[in-house]
Amino acid sequence: QVQLVESGGGLVQAGGSLRLSCAASGRTFSSYAMGWFRQAPGKEREFVAAISWSGGTTYYADSVKGRFTISRDNAKNTVYLQMNSLKPEDTAVYYCAAATTIQGSYNYWGQGTQVTVSS
Repeated sequence: QVQLVESGGGLVQAGGSLRLSCAASGRTFSSYAMGWFRQAPGKEREFVAAISWSGGTTYYADSVKGRFTISRDNAKNTVYLQMNSLKPEDTAVYYCAAATTIQGSYNYWGQGTQVTVSS
């Protein structure tokens, strides 16, 4: 099993940057693909970005492509989401999740961290 804890959320002005972190427990972190998802008030949870176990493959939602970067440090059991050029529509609770494959089912989820972008 993997336990995930997100951090790094907060309030930022439009155009600003934040870096989210997701710390994982368990010795098998490096075998999991990791993803970031978000859920805005009144909306369904949506995919943001994903990274393979090795970090060699990444996927992004069109809405964040070119602005967000997902990365991981397997030695630190941590996955990151660097968010630049933030927009008010990026406001949401951001969740990290783990899956056995990058396009598989995400079975392990963190508690989420709030990101608020003011205009």
